[in-house]
Amino acid sequence: MKHYRVRLTEDAERDLIEIYRYIAFHGSVENADYVLDQLESLCSRLTELPEQGHVPPELDRIGVTNYREVNFKPYRAIYEVIRQDVFIHCILDGRRDMPSLLERRLIR
Repeated sequence: MKHYRVRLTEDAERDLIEIYRYIAFHGSVENADYVLDQLESLCSRLTELPEQGHVPPELDRIGVTNYREVNFKPYRAIYEVIRQDVFIHCILDGRRDMPSLLERRLIR
């Protein structure tokens, strides 16, 4: 079985920090720790099966199919596989305006 390297972009790292801070401030540090652990685990599983994700529907509708996503509801990790590398471009709350966010973040 092939192994891929998972790499978080600066934007994705910033997303994780913002998600953590938001949950810690509006909920609890324990819950923020749990969500962060789950998101990190979700991303690390892509080392073996990056094909498990699907094309985000918002991107598929406009013909952009080089990105995939995996979910830990309501969060969505959007990534791209290039050779042996999985680049995680963003980790977003799916309850937000995803078409606008994806356009700003991925289709610049």
